[in-house]
Amino acid sequence: MNYKSINTDNFEEKIFEFIFEYEKTKKNLNILEFGVREGRSTKLFLDLCRSNSGKLLSVDVDDYSKLFNDKNWTFLKTRDDNINKITKFINSKFDIILIDSFHEPNHVKKLIYMYWPHLKVDGSMYIDDISWLPYLKDNWRDHKYTEKINYETFQKILEVFNSNNDNFLLDFNFRDSGMARLIKKSNQTLKEPKKIKMRNSFIKSLLKNFKSFL
Repeated sequence: MNYKSINTDNFEEKIFEFIFEYEKTKKNLNILEFGVREGRSTKLFLDLCRSNSGKLLSVDVDDYSKLFNDKNWTFLKTRDDNINKITKFINSKFDIILIDSFHEPNHVKKLIYMYWPHLKVDGSMYIDDISWLPYLKDNWRDHKYTEKINYETFQKILEVFNSNNDNFLLDFNFRDSGMARLIKKSNQTLKEPKKIKMRNSFIKSLLKNFKSFL
C-alpha cells in the first residue's frame, strides 16, 4: 500500500506511478478503459500504446470520440455494462482493464465479474476511487456521500478477494482518491464475494491507523 501524498489532488501522478510504471515494459498492450471524461487516463494509455505497438478501446456514455486522433485508439459510446455491444469490438483478451466509470459498489462488482473472462492471465484490472480517506469529515475533500461510496467499493473488492485469493493478487494505492489493482493468476471462474467478518476491536484499530496517515 502506498500512503504517500494522500492529501494531493493529482490523478496523473497516481496513474503514472501505479499503472504506467508497472506496465511500461510490456509489449503489444491491449487495453480496455471504462470512463474517459477529460481523457487523462486515455492520454497515458495512448502513450503506452505508441511506445509498445498497443491498442486502446475506450468506453463512455458521453461522446468523446473527438478528444484524440490516434490510430491506436477506438472510442465506443455506450454503457459500460452493454457487453453485447462491447464484445463486438473485442478481438483478443486484454492486458489492462480500467474501471473508472460509474462509481457505485455493486456496479463495480458487476463489471469485475462481467469483464474478468476478457482479461489475460497476468493481466491487471484497475479500479479507481477506492479511498474514502480524503472525504472524511473535516478532511481536504470532505464529502459524506463519496466517503461512503468509496469505502463500500473498497469493502466490495475485499469481499471479492476473500473468496478468490487463489485467483488473483490484490494491491492498493492511496494517492488522491485511491486505486486498486487485481492481477489475474488463473482462468478460474470468479466465485461470488464472501462477506468479511472482523472483530470490532480490530476494525477500530484499523480505522485509527488509517486516520494517523491524514
